[in-house]
Formats: sequence, structure tokens, C-alpha cells
Amino acid sequence: MPLINWDEPFCGEGANCFRLGTDEEGNGYIAVLGQEDTPLTDTREALRNLILDIKAGKADHLL
Repeated sequence: MPLINWDEPFCGEGANCFRLGTDEEGNGYIAVLGQEDTPLTDTREALRNLILDIKAGKADHLL
């Protein structure tokens, strides 16, 4: 597994926490807090758009 630099956890209402990270090649990762050893991966831009949509309330059912 590549070395992933994780950001501070983002927590929604309740116990819904996740973390974003990037590796040295610029790939983006997202993981549930505490499960960083099995992250989802995609381009940084795709994950950024996902998070922006979640924060805007377009996909709050994912949290």
C-alpha cells in the first residue's frame, strides 16, 4: 500500500467520521475513521467533488 498522508477527520452529525488523504503521486483516498487500512481511491478531483456535494447536502444519505 502506498504511503498516504491523511488529513484531520471530518465528522458529520453523530458518529459519521471520515478522512481524506493523498499519496506522493497525487491519488486521492477516503476512508471511514479507524479503517484507513482499507480506503476507497479515485482521483483527487473526483473525491473533492464528492465531498463538496456531501457538504452541500446533495448526498447527505451517504453519511
